[in-house]
Amino acid sequence: MGIDFGSDSVRCLIVDALDGREKASAVRFYPRWKKGLYCCPAENRYRQHPLDYIEALEGAVHEALAACGDETAEGICGISFDTTASTPALTDKNGTPLALLPEYADNPNAMFILWKDHTAISEADDINRLAKRWHTDYTRYSGGTYSCEWVWAKMLHCIKTDISLLGKAYSWVEHGDWISALLTGDTTPERIARSRSLAGHKAMWHESWGGLPSDEFLTALDPLLSVFRSHLYTETRTGDEPVGTLCREWAERLGLREGIAIGIGGIDCHIGAVGAGVKQGTLVKVVGTSTCDIAIADRESVGGRTVRGICGQVNGSVLPDFIGFEAGQAAFGDIYAWFRRIMEWPLKHIAAADETLCDKILAEVTAEAEQLPPSENDPVAIDWFNGRRTPDTDPRATGAITGLTLATTAPQIFKALVEATAFGSRAITERLREEGVAVDEIIAVGGISKKSRFVMQTLCDVIGMPIKVVRSEQACALGAAMYASVVAGLHPSIQAAQQAMCSGFSNEYAPDNARSAVYDKLYARYRAAGQADDRE
Repeated sequence: MGIDFGSDSVRCLIVDALDGREKASAVRFYPRWKKGLYCCPAENRYRQHPLDYIEALEGAVHEALAACGDETAEGICGISFDTTASTPALTDKNGTPLALLPEYADNPNAMFILWKDHTAISEADDINRLAKRWHTDYTRYSGGTYSCEWVWAKMLHCIKTDISLLGKAYSWVEHGDWISALLTGDTTPERIARSRSLAGHKAMWHESWGGLPSDEFLTALDPLLSVFRSHLYTETRTGDEPVGTLCREWAERLGLREGIAIGIGGIDCHIGAVGAGVKQGTLVKVVGTSTCDIAIADRESVGGRTVRGICGQVNGSVLPDFIGFEAGQAAFGDIYAWFRRIMEWPLKHIAAADETLCDKILAEVTAEAEQLPPSENDPVAIDWFNGRRTPDTDPRATGAITGLTLATTAPQIFKALVEATAFGSRAITERLREEGVAVDEIIAVGGISKKSRFVMQTLCDVIGMPIKVVRSEQACALGAAMYASVVAGLHPSIQAAQQAMCSGFSNEYAPDNARSAVYDKLYARYRAAGQADDRE
């Protein structure tokens, strides 16, 4: 069983470990999150209540099991997870997220802070300034910059802005670590297993300096962080290691056997790359509202080098015994959704159009944009509508559209936005190659890779490489199921699980050389416009 906790919902996938056949799946949305509770987009605040995770998990598992029947339920022998990241929460001494305590039940600062929450920009700035002065640069393996999307900035922001939390705050936990611990029946902060994937890419954990940043560094950053001293961890686990077994309480709640092997939670894009069949030389692109780009390399080929401006490079974070590299774009499909909102405004506020008309906007504008051949004189957009994640993190960066005239049409603007997201992807691919990480093939997963031929062909033409699309609709949950098969002892390694369980590909895009040549020139304009924006 693979469990995929996404931004909006949880997915449960039951898979036959012998051949990868998907037996059943179910999706449950987070009820409080769906109502927009505890969030404030104007402040870039996005919080999720732990009860959303618990209730959605129970519902999804029961629904998937009901589709299989009792015999399949009895045969389940392993469960692993993936979650968004960094999505941490403060906990008490028992490892209970503070929002599950009555006094903090409606306090957003006591909840899990979703990956895209940008309220901790100033705290991230403080971390980066101190890291550059410290004798050890703890951002070295995080691309040289610590992000406001990551755990230390978020936890510092919460306790600085809400002193009332210090009465019970004892430790913090990432969503992926907490859910694994919850199902084994022990969430004690000093005892729960911590994921290499989460710790290495989001918490500045690294073997070379003995784990997390030193207490001296954290106290120099802010004395409030001393509350976490000795309540965290030095060791981490890779995804192929079992962390315990399903406890009686949760076996009864989920309708499963007690004693099923439980694996550690990993970052969704890392586990999705596993489900897609990542290997050395492969770049896996998880293409959705934002993107994540995952690659791996053996330690011999990387040596002591660090890749500039990406979200991290960590041994064992994606596949055991390989360096995992993570990059991505903070907005991709979200930019298309923004354009739709702009277009539908007069329909909703002047014409009082029904939703069916609004739903047609992107389909119609896409059909028109597909007919427009690329030209060197086209408008060019910059894709930093939600800041720049990689290369070179800058949450304050903003988007732009250049080259507009009175003759510019809505389809041309939409086409420029699609091209901008493709240009951002190309910049990531080029940075990895510049830094010695092989990119010999590209594999895509995620909703947009399945739904938009126009976006995927543009991406292919801009990068100038073929792109394969994974057949499975749930690559992240499939990757989690692969790791579950390993922790349960059904496969000797994750590579063996991939060979047996990968779903293959549903489509492949090939670049059009003539269009690629035009895009080379438009990409040069994109880079020049972005550099001008940086200077400003």
